[in-house]
Amino acid sequence: MEQSEVHALADKLDRLIERCQELERDNALLRRLQDDWNRERAQLVHKNDLAKSKIEAMIGRLRALEQH
Repeated sequence: MEQSEVHALADKLDRLIERCQELERDNALLRRLQDDWNRERAQLVHKNDLAKSKIEAMIGRLRALEQH
């Protein structure tokens, strides 16, 4: 293998390593974002459940008032 081929291969390897590191950083960022979205979703589901319970309780009280 000639020196120029070795140098070209080393350059390609360096670019590949840089790309791999970039993808690892992107992946870490995406995982953090996914965790944030999952936490936000869990909070919204909880708020929705609370609202549903309150509405169901109000409907129950209104039905009870109708029967009196």
